[in-house]
Amino acid sequence: MVLRRRAAALAATAVLLLTPALAACSDDEPATGDRVTSTAPPGATDRPSGAAEPADPAAAEAEIARNWAAFFDADTPAAERVKLLENGEEMRDVLTAFAGNPQAAAIAAKVTGVAFTSATGADVTYDLLVGGNPLLPDSRGTSVLQDDTWKVSVKTLCGLVKLSGVTVEGC
Repeated sequence: MVLRRRAAALAATAVLLLTPALAACSDDEPATGDRVTSTAPPGATDRPSGAAEPADPAAAEAEIARNWAAFFDADTPAAERVKLLENGEEMRDVLTAFAGNPQAAAIAAKVTGVAFTSATGADVTYDLLVGGNPLLPDSRGTSVLQDDTWKVSVKTLCGLVKLSGVTVEGC
């Protein structure tokens, strides 16, 4: 019973955190990529056999983990978050609203796996944490290499926004 209440509280927190971002979304461009799956079965991989990788996969994986942690860190300034999101300038209003929400201070992300789909794309498995506790463990998203930086994809951000149950123009 306690676990059920805790899960409901965490889900409500996610909705509260994402709702301000929904109101600010003004991107008229369609999101890149396909739909986001929020979880995957244990041990599953979408990596095609023989997929290309970046020249230095270990360095790219470390950068992805570092950038995802920074993107979801409340202490990261909005201007820096823009640089860590694919097409970040177009999503600036969403990021500003998200960063301005006091409840966003409790959100964090921890990358638990990276599978490169090309030299410029990767499937990312991560835990979305609230107050250090898993809210969405084993979540799935994507990262893209844009402007020589591995970034959280718009597809991933829009997938999280859609989890709140609201449709947003541009996502």
